[in-house]
Amino acid sequence: MLPTGFDTLDDQYSEITPELERLARLCVENGRIDAALYTKHRVNRGLRDLNGNGVLTGLTEISEIQAFDTSSGEKIPIEGKLFFRGVNVEDFVRGFIGEKRFGFEECAYLLIFGKLPTEKQLAGFTGLLERYRTLPTSFVRDIIMKAPNADMMNTLARSVLTLHSYDTKANETDIPNVLRQSLLLTAVFPLLSVYGYQAFRHYFAGDDLFIHTPKAGLSTAENILQMLRKDGKYTELEARILDVALVLHAEHGGGNNSTFTTHVVSSSGTDTYSSVAASICSLKGPKHGGANIKVVRMFEDLKKTVRDWTDDDEVEGYLRALLHGEAFDRAGLIYGMGHAVYSLSDPRANIFKYFVENLSKEKGRLDEYRLYNSVQRLAAKVIADEREIYKGVSANIDFYSGFVYSMLDLPLELYTPIFAIARIAGWSAHRIEELINAGKIIRPAYRNVSERVPYTPIAER
Repeated sequence: MLPTGFDTLDDQYSEITPELERLARLCVENGRIDAALYTKHRVNRGLRDLNGNGVLTGLTEISEIQAFDTSSGEKIPIEGKLFFRGVNVEDFVRGFIGEKRFGFEECAYLLIFGKLPTEKQLAGFTGLLERYRTLPTSFVRDIIMKAPNADMMNTLARSVLTLHSYDTKANETDIPNVLRQSLLLTAVFPLLSVYGYQAFRHYFAGDDLFIHTPKAGLSTAENILQMLRKDGKYTELEARILDVALVLHAEHGGGNNSTFTTHVVSSSGTDTYSSVAASICSLKGPKHGGANIKVVRMFEDLKKTVRDWTDDDEVEGYLRALLHGEAFDRAGLIYGMGHAVYSLSDPRANIFKYFVENLSKEKGRLDEYRLYNSVQRLAAKVIADEREIYKGVSANIDFYSGFVYSMLDLPLELYTPIFAIARIAGWSAHRIEELINAGKIIRPAYRNVSERVPYTPIAER
């Protein structure tokens, strides 16, 4: 007899859980590949060679990461640098901060159009985003408020896919249309994320439900804060630091997992909404956009475990316990330390660190800031002692971003959506670049290593 209904998917066939466990074991038994075969067949797992270098899979003009100097013929680690369209990000941030402007909108313009905007161009672009910063009639009620989810990234992906239904040119991939869709998504990502969170808090935690509409004349960072907070208030420092966070997360080369996803999916000729939803699903992973949540939870455990935060020996002991799999989640990792590309330093973390100190003073959390500093300093030494590393190890942007978001009173559920709100600018630039230079569909090779077996009639198995 077929079931007539269920409350959750895991309740649908709960009585067959033992059978599912048996079948899962069968999947594992027949699905495990001998690790030695990857070396034998020279497979670059994760598209990285044995030295950790990314395998070249494409060309881009959007951004560049520099972590080594190879001018002498040798690969020498250097302080990390990040360039957006050839512009050093440190200079870019210094520029808009020095002129007391918000930078994310200017950053999005630079990434998508390839050049720094004039005042007039920036004003026009900002005005265009403001006009796009609205959702279809009843979208919040009919889509976001229905089936609220505790996972904001899933809510965001579902909302993006649903917008396809409201677009009469959803599947057209000419550049003007893709640009329109990209600007729309850049404009509404803050709304989709914040409103999704408000719905979740209302239906799951019983919080008051309030929906603040975005305000004209405010930056993306300011609108996020005023929409999220019940009283709509925020300090200038809070808004400026969130704005810097958006800039630093907006783009990071074509090889990061979610941006590579953008290229792969776009190369198939699919629509913008499907491409962006796929990138959201990639970013959601704890090895990518969800990494700062791991950092925050690791520090929560550290603060409970270490009695004297100023005692280097005690902090170092905790860090060694982490690497030995004896603390926190027992994964053997110090979260927020190290990067796939950077060696001596992550420039984004260096930029962020300056603003973190100022915010910690405003929020009365200098003791925590000093603890983060100690961990950053000691972790590099501990990792070098305990592990074989082929390059330097330093704090990455995830190390500080979670701490910043906690000081901004942003809920943990929105940490990764904030990343997406920023990265949609980079994804848009890369999608357009892929379509302009459209070549073959991206299809890497996989070598089959299973043995061939004869077919056996079912009665003889």
